[in-house]
Amino acid sequence: MAQHVIVGAGTIGGGVARRLVEDGHTVRMVTRSGSGPDLSGVERVAADAADADRLTDLSRGAAVIYNCANPPYHRWTTDWPPIAAALLAAAESSGAVLVTMSNLYGYGPVDSPMTENTPLRSAPGTKGAVRNRMWLDALAAHDAGRIRVTEARASDFYGPGIRGTGHLGDQFVPRLLAGRKPRIAQGDPDAPHSWTNVGDVARTLIRLGGDERAWGRAWHVPTDRALSVRQVATQMAKVAGVRDPGVQVLPRLAIRLGGLAVPFLRELPEVRYQFAAPFVMDSSAAQTTFDLPFTPFEQGLTETVGWWREQERVAA
Repeated sequence: MAQHVIVGAGTIGGGVARRLVEDGHTVRMVTRSGSGPDLSGVERVAADAADADRLTDLSRGAAVIYNCANPPYHRWTTDWPPIAAALLAAAESSGAVLVTMSNLYGYGPVDSPMTENTPLRSAPGTKGAVRNRMWLDALAAHDAGRIRVTEARASDFYGPGIRGTGHLGDQFVPRLLAGRKPRIAQGDPDAPHSWTNVGDVARTLIRLGGDERAWGRAWHVPTDRALSVRQVATQMAKVAGVRDPGVQVLPRLAIRLGGLAVPFLRELPEVRYQFAAPFVMDSSAAQTTFDLPFTPFEQGLTETVGWWREQERVAA
């Protein structure tokens, strides 16, 4: 059994930690607040992941470092570069494999299903460029023999634990279960879109860190067929045993006005293209290479509905 370091204790980082300790490993979770799951085998440490010296010290003896950090949307250009640099330094010093949780922003607008061979290009705005720079820097260090790296790319998350600003989070599931129209911030509710299950993300990150075939390239997290937002709502209503209320798309003016006070909303127009047209990923490479399955949508939606109903019971 081995020591693993996880930077970030959100839904993904927490999920990775739980799976690792179930398999008998020990985990050190690094966050600014020292948060994380309260489990035997998990050591929670309060530290700034952008502090290269501190992160290097915390990573000594680690087999794998997982980058599951998630800076605020509007601070990517300022927060990501020092965190990424610190992770590279920690991986080089410790000899640990660096596994980064990433997304599909770096491909920009597409007109066909994305694979790992889809060219990286600058998407509208800065977010895709930030992610591409992180990966290219890590890959250069790998190719130079300084570190071992891999990257998992997923589409928008869904599943137990996804709340807040997630597209299938607070403004979607609770409203649907209450018989109200779930809200999406922008886009075409009938455009096919890939949705990645959070359990599949955690499983994939762990597999990539422990299999040398994964190192030196990026992989798409196994993901079921693409569904439009409207199709997701219909399927979820069926699973939940409630009527299908349809979907509400917030007006662009509402997003623009809301962005005056809410930084997250101010960032949304930059990635509108992801929901205005088909945005579909192909994950067959990881499925075939590592024999990794995806969670069928029906199962994932059932687990999602069950989790939200449990939150309602706890709140009551």
